[in-house]
Amino acid sequence: MSRNSSRRSRQPATTAVAVLFLGALLCGPATASSIVYKWVDQSGTVHLSTSKPAAGVKYETLNLGSTSSKASKPASSGGTVAPGRPAPTASPAQVAQRSEVLSSLQNRECVIALEALDRLTSGTKPTSATELTRLKQTTEVNCSRDAVRRREQEEMAAKLRVANGPECVAARNKLVEMMAPGSKATRESLQSQQAYVDEHCIAPVQ
Repeated sequence: MSRNSSRRSRQPATTAVAVLFLGALLCGPATASSIVYKWVDQSGTVHLSTSKPAAGVKYETLNLGSTSSKASKPASSGGTVAPGRPAPTASPAQVAQRSEVLSSLQNRECVIALEALDRLTSGTKPTSATELTRLKQTTEVNCSRDAVRRREQEEMAAKLRVANGPECVAARNKLVEMMAPGSKATRESLQSQQAYVDEHCIAPVQ
């Protein structure tokens, strides 16, 4: 792990990750007319979801297109126009890929919301009722209704909270210092610190 990569791991969610999701979504024709909502919450986390955020949240819409095969309409001037070409249809592999990415988006939103709910409701700082309502709505829309899968998402949320917590921030900072030029850290201690970060401080969702 490089020094730069260790620094980047301190952030729970970044715009770069959001761009990767969009890149996968925009790769090839869409399976249907799809709209993804993009917004940034109070903590700076970038959200991408197929569900509209709560009322009062500013967002952008990203239309992923359609597989509609309707030909383009002729011009209203009455002139001769070239026949329209049908829009490309998605292959089964593209359909499966898009479904997988959209499912990943839902899972990401679910885990982030579950972690935030747990952190805000168990903390001492006052939290607005509007924010709690928004988070609850996010979990209802994006979290699985299957008991086994929902438990997995809750466990991921718990790991996310630990990964974003002060102990892991300190552990990653220490690893950066140990890898810096001139550091007197032994190879064994460096490997031990790296193993701790890998086991406890890698966020399950970015």
